[in-house]
Amino acid sequence: MTTPNAHLVTHPLVQHKLTLMRRKDASTNSFRRLLNELASLMAYEVTRDIPTSEIEIETPLEVTRGQVIDGKKLVFVSILRAGTGILDGMLSVVPGARVGHIGLYRDPKTLTAVEYYFKMPSGMDERDIVVVDPMLATGNSAVAAVERLKELSPKSIKFVCLLTCPEGLKTMYEAHPDVPVYTAAIDRQLNEHGYILPGLGDAGDRIFGTK
Repeated sequence: MTTPNAHLVTHPLVQHKLTLMRRKDASTNSFRRLLNELASLMAYEVTRDIPTSEIEIETPLEVTRGQVIDGKKLVFVSILRAGTGILDGMLSVVPGARVGHIGLYRDPKTLTAVEYYFKMPSGMDERDIVVVDPMLATGNSAVAAVERLKELSPKSIKFVCLLTCPEGLKTMYEAHPDVPVYTAAIDRQLNEHGYILPGLGDAGDRIFGTK
């Protein structure tokens, strides 16, 4: 099952790196490196329609005109803590982007999102937002993050994750049908603890080497 707002990134390099990340025996170092590389690749797809402007430049041979983006108008918003792993890869492609952070944790009993931190750049009404989080599982954290960001009236919002599942996509679409979701895989389902199957485990723990 998918939803109209879902965009599956099927590039062979993205799929190759995701498969290596899924492996149980992947070390913290290799998992982190692969995530950084995969996020950089996904950034090309996510920013495909980013606005550009024409400027005049001088090459070694003559004056010409070319297209540039205004990275300062783009904001990568990381859902702490695991979103940091995707953030670094995105910034390697668009180093001029601004960065915001939302601290959310999932209540283990209710699986609902609880906010504990929120810090954004100024002038969000003039900016395009890309929210990053490795997993779109229950969808509760993503929905809460987007709801909070919509209070700032940004120009647009996109959501980027490594993995999702039908349940997460459904929750996100029902709450925010206007927000496109870019993902490298749509896995089978959630288990009773809210983890994606087959998934890759807890992304935060695997990025930071914690349990």
